[in-house]
Amino acid sequence: MPMLLIKGSFHLKDTAPDGDTVHFIADNPDEWQLVGGKNSVQLTAAGHAKLRLEGIDALETHYHGAHQPLPQAHAAAKELVEWLGFTAVQRDPDETVTASTPATTPGFVLTRGADLYGRVIALVGKGSPPGTSGMEIPVDAALLKKTANHHMVSEGLAYPTFYRSLFKDLRLELTAAAQQAEEAGKGVWPDDVSLSGVKVTGLSSIENDSVILPKLFRRLVDYLKLGMPITWFPAYLAGQGDPVTVLSTGERFVGLHHVVEVSNGDLVRLSHPAADLLFDEG
Repeated sequence: MPMLLIKGSFHLKDTAPDGDTVHFIADNPDEWQLVGGKNSVQLTAAGHAKLRLEGIDALETHYHGAHQPLPQAHAAAKELVEWLGFTAVQRDPDETVTASTPATTPGFVLTRGADLYGRVIALVGKGSPPGTSGMEIPVDAALLKKTANHHMVSEGLAYPTFYRSLFKDLRLELTAAAQQAEEAGKGVWPDDVSLSGVKVTGLSSIENDSVILPKLFRRLVDYLKLGMPITWFPAYLAGQGDPVTVLSTGERFVGLHHVVEVSNGDLVRLSHPAADLLFDEG
């Protein structure tokens, strides 16, 4: 899988990194123009690119004023920045970093594009890059294992969450890492109820009480803010029209209501494990 390599440094101050997002400054900002895909990379006023770690999804610490269970969400955020080489990270109550040691750490990203919000969808590495910045290099499972993406899944602190931009061999490696983490009872897995179901009685029931796939959490937050009965949630999902493929069967659907079930009036669950789902990019 060829991916564009960009060398630079990670920055935390005045940002709010979580378990799957962090800010990065390229040594050569012109290299962002080399990023392919239909969406352009959007830089902050400070020249930061916001990275969205590809192939993984960590619990939300801040999503439209809502959060997932904070012990696990904060554990993921802490693990990511420490893996990147930061210590003594101080945050305001709104999750914004006010100080860290050191202020920056060196690293690189491997990317094939940006999302609708201009965030770089990337594999994230630390230290010296495995090639020349500004050039495409082949990325295989061996290189993937050296990234933060793989580390977070291996520690059970992020779910494997796949979009079509990620090649099959890399998906299979992340799936294997997630299965090993689940079998070992690491991270979120002992508390995960994505398949068994969460009794949704209001926002607090998914903020504080239950650990579920973050993508499902985000859809529930958006829906609950509408103030409608949870029994209508499948109809809402149908209206959103998110395409999804079940990898084990090859079936492709339009609408997450094909893989999300509501039973007993308020029990919401996924019908397939996260690693068995392939989503289309927005």
